[in-house]
Amino acid sequence: MNEIDRRKFLKAGVTAVAATAAAGCATSQGSGAMLRAKGQKSVMGLVVPPMETVRVGFIGVGERGVGAVKHFCNIDGVEIKAICDTDQQVLDRSLNLVVEKGLPKPAAYGKHEHAYRDMLAQNDIDIVIISTPWRWHTPMAVDTMLSGKHAMVEVPAATTLEECWQLVNTAEKTQKNCMMLENVCYGRDELMALNMVRMGLFGDLLHGEASYIHELRWQMKEVHRKTGSWRTKWHSLRDANLYPTHGLGPIAQYMNINRGDRFDYLSSMSSPALGRAAYAKKEFPAEHLRNRVEYIAGDINTSLIKTVKGRTIMVQHDTTTPRPYTRHNHIQGTNGVLAGFPNRIALEEGGRKSYHEWDYDMDYWYEKYDHPLWSRMGKEAERNGGHGGMDFLMFWRMVYCLRNGQPLDQDVYDAAAWSAVTPLSEVSVKDRGNSKDFPDFTRGGWETGIPLGVVS
Repeated sequence: MNEIDRRKFLKAGVTAVAATAAAGCATSQGSGAMLRAKGQKSVMGLVVPPMETVRVGFIGVGERGVGAVKHFCNIDGVEIKAICDTDQQVLDRSLNLVVEKGLPKPAAYGKHEHAYRDMLAQNDIDIVIISTPWRWHTPMAVDTMLSGKHAMVEVPAATTLEECWQLVNTAEKTQKNCMMLENVCYGRDELMALNMVRMGLFGDLLHGEASYIHELRWQMKEVHRKTGSWRTKWHSLRDANLYPTHGLGPIAQYMNINRGDRFDYLSSMSSPALGRAAYAKKEFPAEHLRNRVEYIAGDINTSLIKTVKGRTIMVQHDTTTPRPYTRHNHIQGTNGVLAGFPNRIALEEGGRKSYHEWDYDMDYWYEKYDHPLWSRMGKEAERNGGHGGMDFLMFWRMVYCLRNGQPLDQDVYDAAAWSAVTPLSEVSVKDRGNSKDFPDFTRGGWETGIPLGVVS
């Protein structure tokens, strides 16, 4: 496909997908599934032809994206073909990083904010890593799939229910992967918990707790560059759980969400929004930009999810208050519980102590239940780094699946369901915490979906 035809295809495709999403908007708000349009089919368990070499393009190589470039430089069977960023400084940094590794210099794009579409016109790219500000995630992922490439997009994949449906519809239309880059699913502790759940150690699952508790007020000082320059604004736009997927992703995998169970409805409440304004008053002059906006996102948002099978999940968000970091990673079953931060276990049968007492000695449990993927690749993951190795392992596993003709561990239905917490929590908060239904993004496919196995 030549460059002109490819651009026409992109433009026409975006219009078609937008029309499909608009047509199903009314049904997408409720618990029912939006009807699948003619020419679309499920991508659950999608397998694409094995790739001898995975050819990669990058959109966005700032704070998060440059780490992805580093990791792909250290993965066998990969060629980095192109990099796009409108910030020349970070674009040059990533280009030089690739060259310093002794690899061919990738093509560079970034003259304007839609320069990524010029990159997508290249016909020698298989997958695109998208690490841009949140508002660009869905548009760029949609354009990527319409250009015939697989979209691997940072979290959250979407910010509205309409965007969630755009991702699902485009993936089903193009039969391309759309994987949200939820790295926490590849942490050692989360992988071990998945292994223990699959072995039935906790009995029948009942309840999970997930969170993103991470004090990030300091990002407000990043006014013109870096993450805080755009992320801070979201606290003045939405009173919601702004960033739900890090803690939720692993819990969803433990509970086989979209693969035997699914999110049914959500109720959400927020605390007062006080911390950001107080921080701005203390750290910036009275006339400063940070003191001229109203911060409406509650400092702490707590949402409760009920699944179709009756399980419950608590999801919390707090990037404002002074407190230690935690993702909770709490999974409770009929035989006991595992909880994180700090890691601890209590079991009725099979534990080393009474279930009334926490067992904090994790070395014993690592030795018995480390996930086979971590046992195989953990040392290399830790050596390459990225949040303790989870970033590298996520990308390594992705490439492994693509090269071996295996389905990815996460799909577009996961991206949509996990991301949907933000818009649903927003409307629930506005409605006194009343419950809001999750759309069935799988259109019934969750009932026969195959749970994620303990891969090695």
